[in-house]
Amino acid sequence: MNWKQLLSRKLLGEEENISKNNSDGRSEFQRDFDRIVFSSAFRRLQDKTQVFPLPESDFVHNRLTHSLEVSCVGRSLGNLVGKGILQRNKKLKKYFTEFHFGEIVAAACLAHDIGNPPFGHSGEDSISEYFKNGNGKLFENELNEKQWSDLTKFEGNAQGFRILTKLQNPNINGGLRLTCATLAAFTKYPKESIPINNEKLKSNKIYKKFGFFQSEKNLFKDVAEEVGLNKKFFNDDILWYDRHPLTFLVEAADDICYQIMDLEDGFRLGLLSFKETEELLFPLVDKAGLKYYKQRSENDKVGYLRAKSISDLVHYLSDIFLDEEKNIIEGKFDKDLISVIPQGKYLKKIENISIRKIYSYESVVEREAAGYEVLAGLLDTFIKPVNEAVLNKFSSKSKTIFKLLPEEFISANEKSGNNLYERLLNIIDFVSGMTDSYAVSLYRRIKGISLPGK
Repeated sequence: MNWKQLLSRKLLGEEENISKNNSDGRSEFQRDFDRIVFSSAFRRLQDKTQVFPLPESDFVHNRLTHSLEVSCVGRSLGNLVGKGILQRNKKLKKYFTEFHFGEIVAAACLAHDIGNPPFGHSGEDSISEYFKNGNGKLFENELNEKQWSDLTKFEGNAQGFRILTKLQNPNINGGLRLTCATLAAFTKYPKESIPINNEKLKSNKIYKKFGFFQSEKNLFKDVAEEVGLNKKFFNDDILWYDRHPLTFLVEAADDICYQIMDLEDGFRLGLLSFKETEELLFPLVDKAGLKYYKQRSENDKVGYLRAKSISDLVHYLSDIFLDEEKNIIEGKFDKDLISVIPQGKYLKKIENISIRKIYSYESVVEREAAGYEVLAGLLDTFIKPVNEAVLNKFSSKSKTIFKLLPEEFISANEKSGNNLYERLLNIIDFVSGMTDSYAVSLYRRIKGISLPGK
C-alpha cells in the first residue's frame, strides 16, 4: 500500500476524484468530521450507554462523550504519526500535511460507535441471539449462508458502515459521502462475516469480527480499491482486505479511552477505592511530569493521572506505529498497537480489574439482561407486520403495529420488495438505531406495560 493512495480525498459515490475548493477553510477530511457531527445517527449517541446506565451519575460517559474523547485522542495520534511519515517521505508534503492524517483519524474515531444498538455490546449480542436461537431462527433456510451469517453475528461495526454509506441521506449515492480514506480508516475489520477455520486467525483480535454486511459489500469494495488496500484472499467469492494503516490508530484511541475512562467512572461511582485506582494508573505515567500532584483532591488526582496517562500513551503508540510502519504498510502487522508497547501489560491489568469490579456491577448486568428482552421483543413485534406488508395481508394487530414505523422505514421496505434479507436488515436498522430510552419506552408501550402519556 502507499500513502498517497491511502489518503484519497475521493468521496464515496463520486464518479471521479474531483478536487474541491476549500473556500470555507475546511479540508475534505474536516468536512467528513462535520458531516458526522451533524448526522442524526451521531446525535442519538447521547442517549446510548457506554457502560453504566445513564441515570446512574451525571459524570459517567455515554456513547457520545466517549466518541468525542476517542476522536480527540485519535487526532493527536494521527498528527504525530503524520509528522513522522512526512519527515521520511518528502514527496508527500506536496499533497498532504501532518494534520490531514489527524483529521482522517479524528473523523473515523468520531464515527467508530455510530452503529452500536441500544444497550451497547449486549445489544449486539441480543440481535445475534434472536436469529441464532430465538424466533428469528425461522428464517435460516430462506437466506444464503453469508446473509444468515450477517444476522447471527450481528456487528455494530458493519451497521456503522451501513449508516455512513447508505442510511444517512438514503436517496444520495454514497450516503453521507465521506472520503474513501475516512471510510477505510473507520473499518476496523475489512472483511465479510465469513467463518474462519484457521485456529491462529480465530484467536487474533483483528480478524474475529467483520466490517460490512452483504448489502454493502460492493460499497466497501469501491472504498478498498480506491485507497489501495491489499486483498488478503485472491478469491472473488471472499472479500477480505488488510487494514488501512490509520485503522490501527483508531483502534488504539478507542482502547485507551474505554479502558482508562471506564476506570475513572468506576472510581467516581465508588466501585474502586482511590488507592486501587491510583496504583493502576501510576505505572502508565512519567513520574517526572507529576507537578503539584499531592496538593490535589482525590477526584482531581485521578483526573490528572487519567489525562497524563493518555498523553503519555499517545506518544508511546505513535512511536511504535512509526517503528512498524513498513510492516503495517505491507500488511504484515497483525496485532493491536497497545499489545506491542511495554505499557500494554498495565492496561491489561486495568481491563482485568474492570471486568471483575466494573462490568459485573449489578446495574450494568441488569441493563445487559434488559437488552436481550427489549431488543428481541421489538424485533419480534415488527418483523411479522413488515413481512405481511409484502403480501398485503395484514392481521388487525399487525396493521396497527405497522403504523408505528417511521415513513423513511416504510419507504425503504417498499424498495426491498420480496428481498427478505433486505427487509430484515431494515427492521434491524429501525431497532438498532433507537436510543436506550426510546427502546425501553416503546417496548413498554407496545407490550401494554405502560400506556402512552403515562
